[in-house]
Amino acid sequence: MIAEFRLPDLGEGLTEAEVVQWLVSPGDPVALNQTLAEVETAKAVVELPSPYEGTVSTLHAEAGETVAVGAPLIAFEVEGADAAVSAAEQPATADAEEKTQPNLVGYGAAPTASGRPARRARRGGAVPQADTAVLEAAPHDATPSASSETVVERPRSTPPVRAHAKRLGVDLVLIAAEVGNRLITRADVDAYAARVGAASITAAPTATTTVPDGPAALASGNRETRIPIRGVRKHTAAAMVQSAFTAPHVTVFHTVDVTATMDLVATLRADRPLAEHRIGPLAVVAKAVCMALPRTPGLNSRWDEQAGEIVEHGYVDLGIAAATDRGLIVPNIREAQSLTLTQLADAIAGLASTARSGKTSPAELAGGTFSISNIGVFGVDAGTPILPPGQSGILAVGAVRRQPWEYRGEIALRQLMTLSLSFDHRLVDGAEGARFLRDVADVLEEPGRAMLFS
Repeated sequence: MIAEFRLPDLGEGLTEAEVVQWLVSPGDPVALNQTLAEVETAKAVVELPSPYEGTVSTLHAEAGETVAVGAPLIAFEVEGADAAVSAAEQPATADAEEKTQPNLVGYGAAPTASGRPARRARRGGAVPQADTAVLEAAPHDATPSASSETVVERPRSTPPVRAHAKRLGVDLVLIAAEVGNRLITRADVDAYAARVGAASITAAPTATTTVPDGPAALASGNRETRIPIRGVRKHTAAAMVQSAFTAPHVTVFHTVDVTATMDLVATLRADRPLAEHRIGPLAVVAKAVCMALPRTPGLNSRWDEQAGEIVEHGYVDLGIAAATDRGLIVPNIREAQSLTLTQLADAIAGLASTARSGKTSPAELAGGTFSISNIGVFGVDAGTPILPPGQSGILAVGAVRRQPWEYRGEIALRQLMTLSLSFDHRLVDGAEGARFLRDVADVLEEPGRAMLFS
């Protein structure tokens, strides 16, 4: 019997997702909760687990195609009439839905069979053809033959490793012939690429290939490059336009002598029990922000136009802006006001690592009451950050620079940082914004002042 799996609601009101890559093909046997595909929403890359156990019948969308929530995504051949009921045709009663509705993204389900997921055996003639240069460089016994009937398993690897191999033009089938049945790692791919020069191989362009912009585009002789607007960049653009033309932005600046803060950071990093936490100036700024926000509640509030109300938050879900290959995202540290300095440092490091790997979940991007953007990592001193929708304040943290500065009546070389605060003028006036910056600056100039905050 045929069972259809429709693209589920991935949360946060997202209405569509783009198929990044399929991890199964028609004819593949799949187990319950086995990962079927990676899809990219406007906020994150999400892995879709299988709600059925059976055999893949049809893929309703190709990689790179955008699918609406509720649209058919994949069909399975399953055993039993109950399992063949389409998601759109399942009983509406609570008892029936609980019995037949498959669990969706992130929830999993209790499998009905034990053991590892079965993987389809491939015949030699069906092995994807790698670039000629790769095949010639491969060991003789690893080269696939079109006439061979030898049965080989699909190479074992994780989605990031497959994506990395694809970028380098490396066929994982050839690596599997060398390493055997174990899991192929990124190091295996890099070693193989270095040995056969696969990194220099360029694949033939397809309809979904994007041409590099900037200097790379000029070097290739292209006078104009068109890049599809989708995924995180599309969502970020819409959010920034909405924010810029809805909330009246005001930005104020303040240059701070952070010499004492940098000395504190150096001391904490030299403390062996604390060394593993990698406490940096951004963590100190985050702690100062959490202590200063209760004194300026307007900066930790939301303007609810529909209800005609101002919503003041009694907690701080602190957004940390992160630049990724897929665009700008702002994951949140929940209940940041209750965290210690070391806990904040660990949380910031964790968010950054997850963002770089492209695995930030929609839940981590949801909400947020105040945000910080660390533009200093790019060597920038100041800017005018745009408010994330639904927030009334965002603080841009500039680079730390040694400059001449008046200190105790004399000119001395001090370590300076510029803070740039953008706020919603409907909720915060200039005096309140200035007071908040002063409160944060007081802690950064003299960390001991944190003892004065309640």
